Amino acid sequence: MPSSSAPILITGAGQRVGLQCAQQLLADGYPVIFSYRSEKPGVQALREQGAIGLFADFSSENGILDFIQQLKTHTDCLRAIVHNASAWLAETADTQACAFTQMFSVHMLAPYLINLHCSELLMRSTPADIIHISDDVTRKGSRKHIAYCATKAGLDSLTLSFAAKLAPHIKVNGIAPALLMFNPDDDAAYRATALAKSALGIEPGAEVIYQSLRYLLDNPYVTGTTLTVNGGRHLK
Repeated sequence: MPSSSAPILITGAGQRVGLQCAQQLLADGYPVIFSYRSEKPGVQALREQGAIGLFADFSSENGILDFIQQLKTHTDCLRAIVHNASAWLAETADTQACAFTQMFSVHMLAPYLINLHCSELLMRSTPADIIHISDDVTRKGSRKHIAYCATKAGLDSLTLSFAAKLAPHIKVNGIAPALLMFNPDDDAAYRATALAKSALGIEPGAEVIYQSLRYLLDNPYVTGTTLTVNGGRHLK
């Protein structure tokens, strides 16, 4: 059972991993507030299950600050903040600067501002956590997705800095997954190549992220750590 009645905020929960984690939190008895950028079936499903959905555009400072103001009209305390919102934008010759700026805003500026402006809400809950969902790609870099990788690496750095700043009351950790779920249109050749990159060679699904999330929420002695959830890719 939850040790606090304060809600958990999870950003970008309208689909895939964020949606499944939000649904599991609800099933485990946690009140949930979530952000979304566009109406999807998952958004309505979460509302029907009792979660509070707030529109958010994290691609600009104004959008982030508007979301924070909106959040504070719905709650004066938080059990945890799970930064799951993410952007995957093409880095082509004519979109490089725009793509970097938008991914920086989603992956770094939004968590940075939300953590700073909402830490007071977390201070009213015991225990309290911030969890950043990063990416295993930051471990070795990416030749094709430099901006995406760099901004996710910046999120890893925020984990360390906020863990130091907010201790001892608020624990701050990260989760760095590799491949979790294929898209329906991924062909067999791509799937085989992707699975071969890890030692375990499986498509684990979103459940492994929820298991990692619960570990970080439940463990009172872990902060400033990023959990690698990559099926052993570093062994290949």
